[in-house]
Amino acid sequence: MAQITLGGSPVSTSGNLPEIGSKAPDFKLTAEDLSTKTLNDFSGKKILMNIFPSVGTGICAQSVRMFNQEASELDNTIVLCISRDLPFAQSGFCAAEGLENVITLSDFRTHQFGKDYGLEMLGGKFEGLLSRVVIVLDENGIVKYTEQVPEIGQEPNYKAPLYALLDE
Repeated sequence: MAQITLGGSPVSTSGNLPEIGSKAPDFKLTAEDLSTKTLNDFSGKKILMNIFPSVGTGICAQSVRMFNQEASELDNTIVLCISRDLPFAQSGFCAAEGLENVITLSDFRTHQFGKDYGLEMLGGKFEGLLSRVVIVLDENGIVKYTEQVPEIGQEPNYKAPLYALLDE
């Protein structure tokens, strides 16, 4: 279990992030067309997972914008923006913002992704939502980088995961 804060108040998460060098857990997440996507659907690609509580908050929205901008410059790389927002809210946000270089996925159906990746918040006002995390996977689904943002109100480090993608 990891400890983070929300507005300075301690919050526990459901576990720990996957270890660097380990195979990322498979997942079943919902795409904007309501289809189910798994990790295998993205095999052969480098993956930057931008995980956050809700696209409807300022910092979460900013992280989607920033990674959208940066992703357009990287070869063989996709950005998965993952939250428990409904797929309609995710795709509506991206359409309104003109964001075309990210794939939005939702953990609203099973809530299993948050548990399997150890990042579901177990207390506080955002209980049940996903904490702010960035995970980088190589083309084989091996974890190359993780960041659990210690305070939900802080932005993630935007450069470090991009460097991790370039080190491949």
